[in-house]
Amino acid sequence: MRTRHRLFTGLGAAALITAGLVITPIAAHADNLLTNPGFETGSLTGWTCAGGTGSVVSTPVRSGTKALAGAASASNNARCAQTVAVKPSTAYTLSAWVRGNYVHLGVTGGAVKWANSASGYTQLSITFTTTASQTSAEVYLHGWYGQGTYNADDIALDGPGGGGGNDTQAPTTPGNPRVTSVTANSVSLAWDASTDNVGVSGYEVVRTGQVTSATGTSATVTGLSPSTQYSFTVRAKDAAGNTSPSSVAVTATTGKDDGNPGPRFIQAAPYLYLGWGNPPAAADVMRATGVKWFTMAFILAQNGCNPTWDSQRPLKGGVDENNVKAIRAAGGDIVPSIGGWSGNKLGPNCATAELLAGAYQKVIDAYGLKAIDVDIENTDEFESAAVQDRILTALKIVKANNPGLRTILTFPTLNTGPNSWGNRLIEQAKALNANIDNFTIMPFNFGGAADMYAATVNSTEGLKNKLKSTFGWTDAEAYAHVGISGMNNSSDAGEVTSPQTWTRIRDWSNANHIGRLSFWAVNRDRPNWEFTAITAGFTG
Repeated sequence: MRTRHRLFTGLGAAALITAGLVITPIAAHADNLLTNPGFETGSLTGWTCAGGTGSVVSTPVRSGTKALAGAASASNNARCAQTVAVKPSTAYTLSAWVRGNYVHLGVTGGAVKWANSASGYTQLSITFTTTASQTSAEVYLHGWYGQGTYNADDIALDGPGGGGGNDTQAPTTPGNPRVTSVTANSVSLAWDASTDNVGVSGYEVVRTGQVTSATGTSATVTGLSPSTQYSFTVRAKDAAGNTSPSSVAVTATTGKDDGNPGPRFIQAAPYLYLGWGNPPAAADVMRATGVKWFTMAFILAQNGCNPTWDSQRPLKGGVDENNVKAIRAAGGDIVPSIGGWSGNKLGPNCATAELLAGAYQKVIDAYGLKAIDVDIENTDEFESAAVQDRILTALKIVKANNPGLRTILTFPTLNTGPNSWGNRLIEQAKALNANIDNFTIMPFNFGGAADMYAATVNSTEGLKNKLKSTFGWTDAEAYAHVGISGMNNSSDAGEVTSPQTWTRIRDWSNANHIGRLSFWAVNRDRPNWEFTAITAGFTG
């Protein structure tokens, strides 16, 4: 850390008059409060630069071996900033050595100075006094639009640190950092909260020197490039400026820039059931078909409101977890199917929505899930108004607690669309503001439909129209929230869906850009995984 001697020229004796009160500024000590003030770390640690415009260079420097370069353009002034804890009613001096055209140094909400045209390093300096209630200050540098790259070095904010008095204890390291969603230009993350002897004041998400500040346990890093891998760590800060160790790193690859204005939830995920039918090795199926997602069945209740596989196998340490790991090692992922037609289900066994949300959270935490599917069927769940509402409220709770989590409801249908219970489920999803990502119908067991393509399309159109009328969506918005979960070959009612018919259903689904395609089940798709390969061609 560079320390700079501080001179007072009458300001220390001046009185600040605010709202009739006379407040004498406290004399500041000669301490530089900024993190990485000379960029000698070789990174932008401590600084946040707009849109990735900042970088660390080895020439030209004012002292040491590194300096800041801010690439101002016609549309971005390359603003780089840092927020520090300060004391109220206290005088501070901010200074920096800069070079370039129209380089600005300032305090947000306060004074600013600039150098018009500095071919060599020139020092800018600002003295300011915090307000009676101010505990933080944001200092910044930026260039000017269209004026090219500027440089800055040896930046100092001299004065006493704020917040914690003699607090020197740093917060604990943020736990379980995870990626919750990705677009072509952003990555959203979440993590478990840190603790501190006084209190955590915020967090910083760091990627290759760029810092994004957050007040809670989630953040979205923007300004990223499409189809690019990034690495992120998270650290916590307290009011005294103590910083925790960095978390373990997590990586994410941004999506392709396909011109889509926002992220869509698209999933091709046939059922894989480990409790029946000589289940295949998922990695072998993935290699043979190209499928990436599986809907793993079934999460049921054991001893009340405790989630387990088939009411008997634990979430962790068994065959199910081993399969999840194998699927992910092969480049895929899973969505658990919670519920189903039969068995001891969580919906009726968890007495409140909060308890049910807690059960769902156990499943989410066990596997770090990106999505969950509640398969709501039969009289104990689907045909129970109380359980429908409990499930919807629980899904709303876990979605709020897990930024980026996608939620799916799977339920029966008529060949014309949802029945009265399905209509109620959709209407209550709107009324309770459950924010469900996908409504997946099961278009089979109609009682002997001769043309399964026509019956499937007809029932899906009925679902789309119900979503339109309930939520006020356009056709495109409604289709994007629609899912189809079929049954390969013969249904329980003897209705036959051939590979040719399933291909037509998939092609119709792609043409209308629905959100999800699944079928029951990979276990029944032998010997060549033909339906699975067809499903893998679903692109939304």
